[in-house]
Amino acid sequence: MQDDGVPFDDRGLAYGDGVFETILVRDGRPTLWEAHLARLRRGCERLGIPCPEQAMLAALPPRAGPGLAVLKLIVTRGSGGRGYLPPAEPEPRYRWRMTPFAPQEIRWREGVTLRLCDLRLARQPALAGIKHLNRLENVLARREWDDPAIAEGVLLDMAGHVVEATSMNLFWCREGRWETPVLDACGVAGTLRETLCERLPITSVAAGADALTQAESLWVGNSVQGLWPVRRLLDARGGELRAWPVAPRAARVLQDAGHDLLRYPRLTG
Repeated sequence: MQDDGVPFDDRGLAYGDGVFETILVRDGRPTLWEAHLARLRRGCERLGIPCPEQAMLAALPPRAGPGLAVLKLIVTRGSGGRGYLPPAEPEPRYRWRMTPFAPQEIRWREGVTLRLCDLRLARQPALAGIKHLNRLENVLARREWDDPAIAEGVLLDMAGHVVEATSMNLFWCREGRWETPVLDACGVAGTLRETLCERLPITSVAAGADALTQAESLWVGNSVQGLWPVRRLLDARGGELRAWPVAPRAARVLQDAGHDLLRYPRLTG
């Protein structure tokens, strides 16, 4: 099934009717595997799609060798139904692919530049948190810039609340407290974010962009790339809103915890 063609009437292709997971694999062993499986099950349950059998999931990743790779697993509702009306008894279609991977280690050390996006995310609690296939908002947001010096865009929702970066979650330390955006109306609840929130005193908050400019340190991260400190935050026109020095040792508690989970090295200095 890995590289078979997708039928024209597949509902994932036609409507984004499905979910996916992107998993870091190290020496044949998937990282944060249980968290990825739990989110996959939540997404399938939310959409009413039968989740892949445990035996099939246990066989992944297939034929993985030494080193780092990324496993992408896609689950669609399959074919059938009438227009938007899904079939009463869906026959899901599963696809996966493994590709070699190397993290951008320089960004762990030197940090990155972010910009605020013009696009605003729609608020839809029924889809909030899950990693569904319809990511057009993120695609449109990512089209807003082509400067390679800008690593990520910051997305706000229609109410003006900070939600996420275009492909990563956001974390910041403000007045000595670790915070991350609440994701009850939109956004993807990353597996690294979820696991870090279980292990560290991180509070989910509803906050505007001013929370980022008030922060002592700002970070973006996901379960593939690890955690990057933010050096500069720009507005949508390229004006600087805030700059930070390289995160001090005390502020790297978040990165240390995340990299321990992903088995990436802790940074010294």
